[in-house]
Amino acid sequence: MTNSTTPRRRVLVVGLGISGIATAIRLHKLGWEPVLIERAPERRKGGYFIALFGTGKASAERFGLMETLVDRSSPHMQTYEIDRASRRHQGMNFVDAPGAPRPLLRGDMENSLFSALPEDVELRFSTVPTRIEQDERGVDVTMTHTKSGTTTTERFDLVVGADGMRSTVRQLVFGPHENFLHPLNYMIAAFVLRNPVQGYATHEGLVLAEAGRSAWVFPFANHNPTVLFSYRVEDVAAQFRGRPIESLRKAYGPEKTGPVLSHLLNEFETADEYLFDSTNHVRMPSWHKGRVVLVGDSAWCLTLYSGMGVSTGLAGGELLGDMLEKHPDDLERALTRWEEKLRPFIEYQQRDSLKARPLFTPANEAQRVFRTVLIRLMSNRLTGPILKKVTRDKDLKAKMIDIVAQ
Repeated sequence: MTNSTTPRRRVLVVGLGISGIATAIRLHKLGWEPVLIERAPERRKGGYFIALFGTGKASAERFGLMETLVDRSSPHMQTYEIDRASRRHQGMNFVDAPGAPRPLLRGDMENSLFSALPEDVELRFSTVPTRIEQDERGVDVTMTHTKSGTTTTERFDLVVGADGMRSTVRQLVFGPHENFLHPLNYMIAAFVLRNPVQGYATHEGLVLAEAGRSAWVFPFANHNPTVLFSYRVEDVAAQFRGRPIESLRKAYGPEKTGPVLSHLLNEFETADEYLFDSTNHVRMPSWHKGRVVLVGDSAWCLTLYSGMGVSTGLAGGELLGDMLEKHPDDLERALTRWEEKLRPFIEYQQRDSLKARPLFTPANEAQRVFRTVLIRLMSNRLTGPILKKVTRDKDLKAKMIDIVAQ
């Protein structure tokens, strides 16, 4: 911590998401003066499904978040694998997956983090960086208020880009998006279901998995289920030329939708808020440049197929503070050590997300058949425990690593 005679170092954190808030909290505790800016005019209310694995749980504990997080799990949760004709059989609950991930809504984690944010941290909404220039002693950032158009230029000791997959900070400092975005040729759409699927209770989850496309309904305790559409595409740009619902209906056609899929598509069309986007990995030779550093999706974007976006966002922000604390007078050393420790872990998670993707959305018929057999074996009372142990021991150890404490 700094003493009363030492000027507090200023850090600009761009992005009021999980990675941004976590980083601001950690650096404030270290004695820095965070300024948080957010493009949106107010806090977002997005409530789609996320999971918290061991890596994230460890950081969340140290942030003091676990006691304030809403428990969305329930012993009554049940998941069914279904087809368009409404035939169904027992599936595997996400909470029963190896690694015991904790199911959450994205808003749950953001609410807990926001509540933990110190009152003296300055927040500015409707604000974006439009120019970033740095020298050896600091960073001059020009910021624009998107509503009024007014601009201000301020000096900071550090800039943290936590503004998502299409990061403005990354674009201004490191280069254009196409240099770092690696398309996976899949689209996703997510939203909160307002009206339950007929014939199913709110604590019952559904998975419709076909070759090249899938639809998931995630159940929660004390909250409406959320829906995830995921489908493979050849032309990503074409998906954005019309309304999202038009792209979805085309992707899940031309076959008859059946009652469940029809209901989900109709609900998406009338949803007040939704996420509709392509899936990409962000791959960069370095996550920092001078006094500018990227955290979370801005730097690595694991995609939802990894299930580790929230966990790595928390851990990345916490670890950044740890390295700055360890090397208080050598910023370059702190950022280099932070990246050296975190990068192998992140790159493993990116590779693992590609292996996990067929479980969310099989790319072809062969993957669909393999997935069906695997799910049935894992749901079986005899073979399930064996397969879960093998999977836990082989593939999920990395999701449980406390990378900060190592």
